[in-house]
Amino acid sequence: MGQLGLGRQFGRLAPQLDGAFRADGVFAHDRLRFVDFVDDVEDLLEDVAWQEQGDKKAADGFEEYMLRHYSG
Repeated sequence: MGQLGLGRQFGRLAPQLDGAFRADGVFAHDRLRFVDFVDDVEDLLEDVAWQEQGDKKAADGFEEYMLRHYSG
């Protein structure tokens, strides 16, 4: 996120993503449904896009892309 200029947002976002992944980096399917996780991340990205660019639409399509490519 630092390379994208969003490093200052990471401190706020990281706690909201806590628990979604195990210590080994694997998604914790037994704790959270993937579709719910993707929806939450899209909401977070929309908030960041609004704060950084004044446009929530910068995050449009994230949820659809993720579900199409990674949920099987």
